[in-house]
Amino acid sequence: MNALALPISDAERAELADLADATDSTPEALALEAVRAYLRRERERVGAQAARLAVRHAGLLERLGQ
Repeated sequence: MNALALPISDAERAELADLADATDSTPEALALEAVRAYLRRERERVGAQAARLAVRHAGLLERLGQ
């Protein structure tokens, strides 16, 4: 597994530590969960946009494929 350093403020670090303590987790686990959730949302958003563009430009894509 690779490590990633994120610059966060002291206040954000304290809030993350408090949330981790309250949820019986670790700051690292919460940050990883947040990154994974963001990636899922973005993957869905970008995929939906790509599908809309494919429908919108289907004729052009078909001509380019010939």
